[in-house]
Amino acid sequence: MTEIQFPWQHKRRYNSYSEYFRRTFGTRVQKVTIDAGFTCPNRDGSKGIGGCTYCNNDAFNPSYCQPHKSITQQITEGVEFHKVRYRRAGNYLAYFQAYSNTYGSLDYLKSLYDEALAFPGVSGLVIGTRPDCIDDEKLEYFARLAETHYVIIEYGIESCYNQTLERINRGHTFEESEAAIRKTAGYGIHTGAHIIFGLQGETEEDMLAEAGILSELPLDTIKFHQLQIIKDTPMANDFLNNPDSFNLFTLEKYIDFIVRFTERLNPAFVIERFTGEAPPRFQAGPTWGKLRSDQVQILIEEEMEKRDTWQGKMIEKTGN
Repeated sequence: MTEIQFPWQHKRRYNSYSEYFRRTFGTRVQKVTIDAGFTCPNRDGSKGIGGCTYCNNDAFNPSYCQPHKSITQQITEGVEFHKVRYRRAGNYLAYFQAYSNTYGSLDYLKSLYDEALAFPGVSGLVIGTRPDCIDDEKLEYFARLAETHYVIIEYGIESCYNQTLERINRGHTFEESEAAIRKTAGYGIHTGAHIIFGLQGETEEDMLAEAGILSELPLDTIKFHQLQIIKDTPMANDFLNNPDSFNLFTLEKYIDFIVRFTERLNPAFVIERFTGEAPPRFQAGPTWGKLRSDQVQILIEEEMEKRDTWQGKMIEKTGN
């Protein structure tokens, strides 16, 4: 087997999220998810209604996440929830996940973030949002906050192709995503992104090409989800009426695809996750059985070992 000197200095064949946190904090850090009751501009009528066609946040929120609960109560219950599975976690990041968590006045945002950071053991914030819900005033605030806390803003890019973004009712362009990411990184704030693979109209070649597009962005972290058809969404209705218009990944095809994608991806990017995971009761389309995301991750790593490949290998070969 080839002797590889990985640029991220650990034994895995990709730049893993868990190792990144150990390097950053010196210990295990666990994210505690929060639903602060936000909405999105493509839901409330400012840009559209109905939201993204694939979106039902209930499918991804832990049971303790309820917007009628205070931030403090959600973190308290979240810490107890995670202690059962992750007993070694001593530090936490407050993860504002549901919908667009910078979609509000700065004063209102401060009240939420301050409450989260006041909780014992919370050392920073992970903020999920859209590129059209950020501005210089907010970025200046986050930059000041990042001087004393870990702060990362994660943008839902979802696709690099505007035709796809329009089809899923995203309400913004890829150019807006790129501009927001570059501006956020320019403020010295950790910056992440989210991409979905398998959206209607995109070929495998289209999706592989996104590796090169994304690799040019100043990202710290990136997370991937395979498209899942979730109940009570416009996409679920479309799938019911037009199933042949979808080309959903089987497990075997996805493993092959994501290994080839990772070979083409900037090795400096930390990969947070390779797949998404929604409870079976929310699934309205084909599934991969009862496999959890961590089990799929093992299969992906085994395939990388089998092929003797790693993150960024194809970039190294071309010299780009």
